[in-house]
This record gives sequence, C-alpha cells and structure tokens, in this order.
Amino acid sequence: MTERDKVFSGSIPKFYDTLMVPLIFEGYAADLAALVAASSPGSVLETAAGSGAVTRALAPRLGANARYVVTDLNQPMLDYAAERQGADSRIEWKQADALHLPFDDAAFDVVCCQFGAMFFPDRVAGYAEARRVLEPGGRFVFNVWDRIEKNAFADEITRALATVFPHDPPRFLARTPHGYYDVALIRDDLSRAGFTTITIETQEKLSRAASAHGVAIAYCQGTPLRNEIEARDARLLEFATQRAAQALAGRYGNGPVAGKIQAHVIVATR
Repeated sequence: MTERDKVFSGSIPKFYDTLMVPLIFEGYAADLAALVAASSPGSVLETAAGSGAVTRALAPRLGANARYVVTDLNQPMLDYAAERQGADSRIEWKQADALHLPFDDAAFDVVCCQFGAMFFPDRVAGYAEARRVLEPGGRFVFNVWDRIEKNAFADEITRALATVFPHDPPRFLARTPHGYYDVALIRDDLSRAGFTTITIETQEKLSRAASAHGVAIAYCQGTPLRNEIEARDARLLEFATQRAAQALAGRYGNGPVAGKIQAHVIVATR
C-alpha cells in the first residue's frame, strides 16, 4: 500500500458516499450492523468508519443508553459522516488511528470495522489494539473484500485503466481494497494479535447501478484510485473514467448493470 492509497479528501468523501456506498457498501453495512447489534452491546467502538455507512445502519439498532464512539484516520471523511448522521447524543466522533487507539483497556463490548483492515499498515498491531480495548468476551466484528477477480466491476475497471496507462497501470483496487483476501493469513494475523476464537464467512452479493458510466465515476472519482490516476496525468481523469465506462458497458450493456461482489465477514472474540 502507498501513502496515496489512504488519502480520502477533496471531493472523494462526497463521491464515495453518494456513489460507492449504495453500489457496494450498503448491503454489507446492514449485515455488519445486525451482527454487532445482536448481542445488545452497551458500548461500541467503530474504527475506519469512512463516510458512515455502518454508523447509519447501526445507530438505530443500539439501545437508548448505549455509548457509540465512531473514529476514522481521515478527518474529512469523519466530518462528512458526522454531518450526514445528524445529531445523536449517544455518538462521539473522534479522529483516531486504529493502530494507536486513545482508549482505556477493556472499554468496549464490541469493536467493528467495515472494509478498513486492508488499509492498516500493520494489521497485527491493529488487531491487537482492537483486542486491548475489548472487555473479556467482547467481539471484534469486521469485513474485508475478497480477491479482485471475485469482484466484477473492480476487476473490469482495473483492466480498462491498464490500457490508458500501459507502462504504469493504476493498481490501487487490486493492491489495497482487494489485496487482503487470504483467509489463512487473516486467521494467522488475528491469532498473532491474541484472538483464539475466530469465525470467517464468505458472503457474495450483487452490485447494481443505473449505468456503467455511474459505476466508472464511482470507482475512478470516488476512491483513492482518483489520486492514482491524477498522479499519472490529471488531464486524463475524465478520459480514464470514460474508458472504464466503455469497458463496463461492453460487458454489461448500456442500461442498468449488475455484477458480483464478494467479501469475508470475520468475528473474533476476546
């Protein structure tokens, strides 16, 4: 992962939330929220909250007296999520690094993280921090994307952009969001962090959009893939987006499109 892979600023938070969240994140956010809420936790910490997809799904499921701390490394994303969520006295918004959490030991019943672990520069350290702030018997609930070949739109766009930049193809999607898919490695990392009870379920869903062009804009302009394109030649952002849209339309048609997405959902108990 490069430093550019972690930058969610400028117009990215809005594009990410309005385009990427309904495209691939909402369904998994609803599932994760249900999984977290199933134990009726009194205190929840969310790390790498992004634009707040899980926060919006989980907050209505928590009790009136629950404590819900929502964190992210990127302040622009956290600001966007807080504004989108609106007032809720149970929620505390705090900029925080998941690898160095500013909380006491055994402070939470549940720690949750939606599609954030792939961005951790040291995943064992991040998992160890999640375990540290969990009370005994507490759960760390998170998900990660499966390999890019199991995620149709991301794979098609990555291959299309390689034709725009053949000598230096943008590999953000394959490298980071879809780069941490090995279930054996995930189990090993969690074990090294001190977790002993680990369950992993692979979940397939269908991603839908009104058009191939909408999918291309979402990925090329609503994720750090935009940073990677602009670093090569900012003048080619629109051209690259159009090339991705053409590739998607060639495979899925010019009307509404649907493609497979797949992720691993993990529960590790302290």
